Amino acid sequence: MQGSSGIGIVGHGAVGSVIADSLAAQAPRGTHLSGIYAYSEVPPEYRMDTFEALLEASDVIVEAAAQEAVGAYGPLTLESGRSLVVVSVGALRDDDLLGHLRELAAAGPGRLLVTTGAIGGVDILRAAAALGGLDRVELSTVKPPRAVVEAWMDQGTRDALLRGSEPVEVFRGPARDAVELFPTSVNVAATLSLTTIGFDRVLVSITGDPRTTVVTHTVNAAGAAGSYSFSFRNVPSPINVRTSAVTPFAVLRGLHDLTSDVVVGI
Repeated sequence: MQGSSGIGIVGHGAVGSVIADSLAAQAPRGTHLSGIYAYSEVPPEYRMDTFEALLEASDVIVEAAAQEAVGAYGPLTLESGRSLVVVSVGALRDDDLLGHLRELAAAGPGRLLVTTGAIGGVDILRAAAALGGLDRVELSTVKPPRAVVEAWMDQGTRDALLRGSEPVEVFRGPARDAVELFPTSVNVAATLSLTTIGFDRVLVSITGDPRTTVVTHTVNAAGAAGSYSFSFRNVPSPINVRTSAVTPFAVLRGLHDLTSDVVVGI
């Protein structure tokens, strides 16, 4: 592997394990899986006992653990000159953390890379935002009820979600609040916020629907460039119903783009 760039992963759950398995089988050209740092069971040949050991062996760190991991390991990654791929995008609602990571990335040589996750259309929304800005961005997320149950909910809401037969809207408000209250369910709201009009202006609704078996994200946006509507119906991860199965493959697509000669969709 001499001369090959190492890709390290923090986390080995529904997203991290899929990324790790794919990289171990066939990493992007000129790269290899350098290790995994996680509290869960990890293949022994890739286990790193400390984050520092993972960092030493890697050129790129993929955070695939939780929002807390972005704050704990993100600055250390960029300070060391490594690049950071963020999966738990909701962590970037913290303006101080986001500002700090941006400053570190600007100083280089490491880069801050944010996955698109379970939605598309980010490219056209970025272009539209550059052409006169966007006036309105809305996200509607519908998931199976158990994917939106949170510990802070009152018993009545939990019963309506888990025992009821009708859809239950459990949240409507700004993306900043959505990604805090539902830290594993709507990272796409954070991605939209960073791409468009910010955490306090992107409006989010979250619904648990017992009639659905898929995760549906519907995006509506409008501005000087035009109006846009996208709907994504993703199969949930077989490991974790809160996560779309496609999410780790969005990360893998991004990692392949970093080393590809031809990239369509920049």
